[in-house]
Amino acid sequence: MEKMDISVVSEDILRTLGLFTKDRKFNNAAALLADENDFYGIDIARFGNSINEIMDRETISGTSVLKQYNSALAMIRRYYQYEEISEIERKKVDLIPENAYREAVANALIHRDWSMNSHIRISLFPDKIEIKSPGGLPRGITAEEYMRGDISCLRNPVLGNVFFRMHYIEMFGTGVRRILLAYENAKIKPKFEITDNVISVILPVITNQYHITSDEEKIINVLENGKQLSSSEIVKATGYTKSKVLRLIEHLKEKDYIKVTGKGRGTKYSL
Repeated sequence: MEKMDISVVSEDILRTLGLFTKDRKFNNAAALLADENDFYGIDIARFGNSINEIMDRETISGTSVLKQYNSALAMIRRYYQYEEISEIERKKVDLIPENAYREAVANALIHRDWSMNSHIRISLFPDKIEIKSPGGLPRGITAEEYMRGDISCLRNPVLGNVFFRMHYIEMFGTGVRRILLAYENAKIKPKFEITDNVISVILPVITNQYHITSDEEKIINVLENGKQLSSSEIVKATGYTKSKVLRLIEHLKEKDYIKVTGKGRGTKYSL
């Protein structure tokens, strides 16, 4: 309890943290913070060139969410950080921003549906990390509000309060914005996928360059500077045929380099 400046865990402290029921028994939040419990946790797997090549795996369950959080942090520090020596300086290099990863893991633990018998899944790939949290958005918040951080609607407010007091999160409702800010100067941005039962956060390895062919590069160049163009406009700008443009766009979509908005004749493409 050092981070909260608590030397002795008294009944008053437990009540202040919201870990008691009305009849003075420990609640589920208290169980989740306990060293041993019956809840699912985090399943972390590191893959090689395909999902059939598992390089490392660790499942942390039946234990405190704080231990789960710290174990997840150990993985990114092991595989996505290295030291670079430049003249007389030694500096830490993040392949994936640690602060973005911390926010994503903390949010997964705070917002997940603990009634679901399923682990949070963290998949480590050479070019990205995927974090999948069981349970969709809490009632009363839309996907748009979640992305903007307009409303703080915690499914597990007691856990959220503890994480806030321990400085694992900065402010309620700002997690997505902080993740995006960490990628402000990166070419490839994080991706968020929300369904009724799962919230997924995809954090790409930081890069200022696209991994593309010369033909794909021409499409990218046409869309630079925030442009939103139709396929016909891209055809006109590149001189490629319509079929070639659509084929290249599909390749770039698969790489998460291009965003699609609108439908039918109103479809637009942007970076």
